[in-house]
Amino acid sequence: MKKLFLLFVILISQFSFAQEDALVFFADKENVDGSLANPITILSQAALDRKQLQGTLIDARDVPLNETYKATVSNSSGITVLAKSKWLNAVYVRGSQANINNLSNLSFVTEIEFMNQNLNRSFQRNAPTDKFEIEYQERVVYNYGEADNQTTMLAVDFLHENDFTGEDIVVAFMDNGYPNFSTNPAYATLRAEGRYKGSYDFVARSTSENGTGSHGASTVSDAAGFLPNQFVGTAPNASYYLFITEDDNEESPAEEAYWVEALERADSLGVYVTNTSLGYQDFDNPAYDHQYEDLDGQTTVAARGSNIAFEKGMINVTSAGNDGGSFGFVATPADAPGSFTVGAVDFNGNYVSFSSFGPTSDGRIKPDVMAKGSGAAIVNRFGDVDFASGTSFSSPIMAGAVASFWQARPQTSNAEIMQIIRESSDRFNNPTNREGYGIPDFSQALAALQLLGVEDQLLESQFALYPNPISSEINISFPKTLDKATFKLYNVLGSQLIRAEISTLRNKIDVSNLASGMYVATIEANGKSNTFKLIKE
Repeated sequence: MKKLFLLFVILISQFSFAQEDALVFFADKENVDGSLANPITILSQAALDRKQLQGTLIDARDVPLNETYKATVSNSSGITVLAKSKWLNAVYVRGSQANINNLSNLSFVTEIEFMNQNLNRSFQRNAPTDKFEIEYQERVVYNYGEADNQTTMLAVDFLHENDFTGEDIVVAFMDNGYPNFSTNPAYATLRAEGRYKGSYDFVARSTSENGTGSHGASTVSDAAGFLPNQFVGTAPNASYYLFITEDDNEESPAEEAYWVEALERADSLGVYVTNTSLGYQDFDNPAYDHQYEDLDGQTTVAARGSNIAFEKGMINVTSAGNDGGSFGFVATPADAPGSFTVGAVDFNGNYVSFSSFGPTSDGRIKPDVMAKGSGAAIVNRFGDVDFASGTSFSSPIMAGAVASFWQARPQTSNAEIMQIIRESSDRFNNPTNREGYGIPDFSQALAALQLLGVEDQLLESQFALYPNPISSEINISFPKTLDKATFKLYNVLGSQLIRAEISTLRNKIDVSNLASGMYVATIEANGKSNTFKLIKE
């Protein structure tokens, strides 16, 4: 009987893995030119406003994929479409290897990418780890005011004191479920003020908040929660979307595809900041596992999506992961350059051993920064203040901080915001593989951001020359009030070498024939003159 039972288990196991997962890429899209000429047809006004404010390009990736193509794939024999991506121009499918390969016969299919990169490769089976297991080991009776530590550690209280609390910044959470969110007292103010923008479950294809777990109900509290005299999240006045991309019933790369689809939705809705307290490395089917060499920030489905989301102007705050004691390295999408990856420290700001570390397989520093993740204060699904541990909580603490910080100057690009935060961190000059650039100080970051604003105001009224040092060409930036000027270049002896009439349309000067050394440039317009020292390489 035991042998028969074992045979039954083996057969069931083999059957369960007979189904493969793959990305199926499409050749083109419908009406790309028309959509780009009238982008309100494909993006919300909030998204257009955010992109215009930051100078973010709208391109063919923003155009929805061809739904006729998707339907044709979906109706193909033995194929189930689980997710779609306009950015990748692909659908994520499940089916037998043969049925998926048959899709290559469709005229519009250009490529098929199996999640099992080597179907004939033998694997040593390792049981998938529960990414949430460590996070609920520490449960203590909450004392009022314990959330202060995770807030003041980052000087987010300084942002709040300066009225930067996330107002007008839209944040999206990606997680496994948010049960009781519509009744939880921690979000009563958010709901009453219309800042809860809605939810969507990309796994079940419904608007339910519940999902398959309650992990999201805890993570979102660290940014959005507000209980007077008990708990304040790091961005209590931001607006929020809640997306479900995690399926607790299985662990597969399909969840990465759901996540990318949610990022696309977030971008189309004008979201500034996303939080992802999820990571992917090992799966139910070991053939899909990501090896360390895959974690180069460019290979996985999630990494590719994160990088495009970054190009679209968002900041994707992502937990580093809780594999510090096992696999070790940050999983995906934490490996992506487009992810702002957050590791965990304790009450005293010291690294905690479960926090996943870098570098990525291509040698980049990860995590980017650190926040409290050991004994972090949360509001649970029942509205009670509690404690939990994991980078799942250091990430939303940071995401809310980023949202509040970005409110101070929303026209600043996502790349500049991320770099300013890194430079404010205590290990910026000596980053490590465990702690990245360290713990940010948002009071220092705010000073740098405000200085950036002063510099921009100066540029509005003054000329600027770049680059400096120069090699072959000088570029001249005009203030808003002028469109013509006279450019003169002198050597150190005072001899004039170049004189040219310049304008906003003719703003480049060729200096390739000049010898290396120091020069002095003047720009004259409306009776005023600006002088610059230049170095020719």
